[in-house]
Amino acid sequence: MSLSSSNITFAALLILLLLPKSYSSKTIESNSYSHRAIQSTVKGFPRPLLNLSAESFAKVVDSAFEKQLVPSFDPYSSGVNFLLASYLIPYVGLTGYVGASPKLQDPKSKRLVAGLLGVESGQDAVIRALLYEHAHKKVKPYGITVAEFTNRFSQLRNKLGNAGVKDEGLVVVESEGAEGLITGNVLAGDKYSVAFDRTPEEILRIVYGSGDEHKPGGFYPKGADGHIAKSHLPKA
Repeated sequence: MSLSSSNITFAALLILLLLPKSYSSKTIESNSYSHRAIQSTVKGFPRPLLNLSAESFAKVVDSAFEKQLVPSFDPYSSGVNFLLASYLIPYVGLTGYVGASPKLQDPKSKRLVAGLLGVESGQDAVIRALLYEHAHKKVKPYGITVAEFTNRFSQLRNKLGNAGVKDEGLVVVESEGAEGLITGNVLAGDKYSVAFDRTPEEILRIVYGSGDEHKPGGFYPKGADGHIAKSHLPKA
């Protein structure tokens, strides 16, 4: 399996979808290198419609808590909220890269995905570490801890992915922690501390928010634009 513009697009668009308004142009430019690496390897780069509005994130958060939060969750209203919103995206891409790696045959594709996975893992680790510092802090005005938010988000992704437990929040029961000894969970991994993997279909179910790779929605209201994603959409 080699990477074409159609089957890499979805994974590529999961990289750094969230950039705070306070980022300088220099920061944005430096964070665009991953996209440039893909563009230099893959010719043609279709971009589907993305919905990164506050309303879109609020719907995901409401789904995670199985009720409507009042006021609606706004990812852009505070630093903690922004980090929580950031928690929703990069890890999904990370598991997608892990799942894709064994299927790649072209050396250039393998090198590209390995490099992207390394950067994506670092991004996820930074986000989780920053959130872990505030794990027991209550998010205003909900009175719910940061750890509970992450646990709810991870549970939702497991539910939507419909392929077992491949996601963990910042605080877990001791038996699910590293070597079954700790509850702190800065890095998510299986019982052998190896990263979880997801298929393209699992990822689509999650980012669509529908639990069904055939039903677009969520962050991709019209569906993703890659070959795999399009193969699951109704024919026009």
